[in-house]
Amino acid sequence: MARGRFITFEGGEGAGKSTQVRFLVEALMRSGIDAIATREPGGAPGAELIRKLLVDGPEARWEPLAEAVLHFAARREHVVRTVWPALERGQWVVSDRFADSTMAYQGYGQGADRDAIRSLYRATLGDFAPDLTFVLDVPVPVGLARARAREGGVQSRYERMDPAMHERLRQGFLAIADSEPKRCVTLDAGIGAEAVQAQVRTLVGERLGMNFRG
Repeated sequence: MARGRFITFEGGEGAGKSTQVRFLVEALMRSGIDAIATREPGGAPGAELIRKLLVDGPEARWEPLAEAVLHFAARREHVVRTVWPALERGQWVVSDRFADSTMAYQGYGQGADRDAIRSLYRATLGDFAPDLTFVLDVPVPVGLARARAREGGVQSRYERMDPAMHERLRQGFLAIADSEPKRCVTLDAGIGAEAVQAQVRTLVGERLGMNFRG
């Protein structure tokens, strides 16, 4: 059985990642590909417990590097319990966030040491990486407004953080994508969900040899 593919969606708050994950999994399933949707932090029972520690509470709840350690603890559970077994079964896994988010949020946004974050990556994931990553880019005020509307005005811990931090992490995502063009593609998330999905399907076809039906 052929190994599955691992696709991730990255970007700031309100960029539309969860919508694009759902659209892509549905398109893959219609085309005869067994695919699952997952998320970070979370995606496995233990990782979901850690998620509650990360997304709830006051903005300054964690020192940035300690926060990165928590993210990688959750990520290790996620890949061991969910991602790797699915890929071995031949499933395609589509994730709302992965390790780029830790580098963008804790590294670029909150100032944690980026070399330490890279060391955490190597220790927990080795050389494992997504086959394809979409970075959905949207201006910070637009993304935060979308996130507030989506949650009915209730904001997560990250959404309440300083807009300047969100601008730093936005630039971090763009820098990550620019540094890894073979893996990453940056898409304008302001053009509408359907238009973004059309671009996603085209790029999945070109880069991963997928022929969509319907």
